[in-house]
Amino acid sequence: MKYCRKCVMPSTKPDLSFDKDGVCHACQNYSKRKEVDWDKRAEELEEVLKKYRKTDGSNWDCIIPVSGGKDSTYQVVRMLQMGLNPLCVTSSTCDLADIGRANIDNIKSLGVDYIEVSPNKKIRAKLNRIGLTDVGDISWPEHVGIFTIPVRAAVQYNVPLIVWGENSQNEYGGPAAASEDNVLTRRWLEEFGGLLGMRVTDMIGYDGIEAKHLIPYQYPTDEDLQRVGVTGLFLGHYIPWDGYSNALLAQAHGFKTLDTIVENSIVNYENLDNTQTGIHDYFKYLKFGFGRSTDIACLHVRRGRITREDAVHLIKLHDGKFPWKYLHKPIEDILAPLDMTVEEFIGICDKFTNRKIFETDSNGDLVKDRDGNLKHKFDPVIDMMETEAAAA
Repeated sequence: MKYCRKCVMPSTKPDLSFDKDGVCHACQNYSKRKEVDWDKRAEELEEVLKKYRKTDGSNWDCIIPVSGGKDSTYQVVRMLQMGLNPLCVTSSTCDLADIGRANIDNIKSLGVDYIEVSPNKKIRAKLNRIGLTDVGDISWPEHVGIFTIPVRAAVQYNVPLIVWGENSQNEYGGPAAASEDNVLTRRWLEEFGGLLGMRVTDMIGYDGIEAKHLIPYQYPTDEDLQRVGVTGLFLGHYIPWDGYSNALLAQAHGFKTLDTIVENSIVNYENLDNTQTGIHDYFKYLKFGFGRSTDIACLHVRRGRITREDAVHLIKLHDGKFPWKYLHKPIEDILAPLDMTVEEFIGICDKFTNRKIFETDSNGDLVKDRDGNLKHKFDPVIDMMETEAAAA
């Protein structure tokens, strides 16, 4: 396990590569931003949007998938500034916090039409449990629904354009920018839809789950996508994307943040809606040895807001703590809808913990402190010193 020499992202991050100087490709991609002609990108965005504006007021111009978070609030503000009439679509989160509901209500107050699809909560709890026990991701059904429900709405309401936020691959603007073959397909959606090797149809037969219970989690057919011409764009391709500045703009338009940092994070302005998010992020830590604090610290290092040394300090202080609570909600209450005890949950955690990354005793049991926190085998400070010594 090694760490990027510019940020603190470890080599265990899936699909992360390093150049010959030990710099991760996320840092490389960010450094290329200064080469982008952002004025030209803004013109390109306007050209794409021009094709989808309804001058006769007969329908919405676009669909914006929104959670109520800082980024989706930013997306709505930007599209309104550009004169679009959006239909905002929310796929209800699994365990919505009060602040999450307040931020959803805030988006509604910005002057948009808004629909919220709330999948069957009994089925969602079963899917949460399956996701946690089978692939180590309690948020599996939520991450599927984030992609399927807005696309189903696009088909149902005959609105071709979907405006997504950040382009996680940082490579292209989405099919709406293509001159040919610019319609979404099931294959394109599933590449971004977070299925983690499980198909939605695989859930049929689990604990009484039937096909009729899985409608919200199914993509429209390719025929329906073609008929409506459903396509999408990533705002992050056209506008320099930055979670912190997004949060500032969102706050100026009524978005609420916490008074303290979010548990296992280093900021107070993101992941404020779903109380299950702490478990989701913790399992990333168990599998790959880094959590949400690392993600956010690296974003700020790349932008020059904090030093790499500061990032290491913050990560050691906050990353990977056992999720006894999230958004101030105790883990017992978070697990209750899944009909799961804390003891059962800890057993699942141990099952998914990567023993190549975390210390074990002579019996092969994981080493934990009195708060249930694991002992990491690798230290970014030591790695940084060894790497620099070798380079010298």
